[in-house]
Amino acid sequence: MDVSLASWLVIAVALAAANLPFFNERVFGLLPWKAGQGRTKPFIVRLLELIVLYFVVGLLARGLESRIGNVFVQTWEFYAITACMFVVLAFPGFVLRYLRKRRG
Repeated sequence: MDVSLASWLVIAVALAAANLPFFNERVFGLLPWKAGQGRTKPFIVRLLELIVLYFVVGLLARGLESRIGNVFVQTWEFYAITACMFVVLAFPGFVLRYLRKRRG
């Protein structure tokens, strides 16, 4: 796998993973949510999913980087920027879940 394909793969997986908590009512898309009286997941659960999925995508990216060549050492700035980018990638799902006007 070349660098370009690995980069696009990580971006596509990050886009899908960032929006996953907002597009379904299952935890990580697998486990049904049954807690409490409400049928929908609370925002804090969606936020925790987003954090865990950020680290999953990061592990995938690190694995792909190690297969291509040397793994570079990253400092806190790298993680701060990638976390912000992950939140920006989650914006479409957030808008559809919380900001879209419901008709009816």
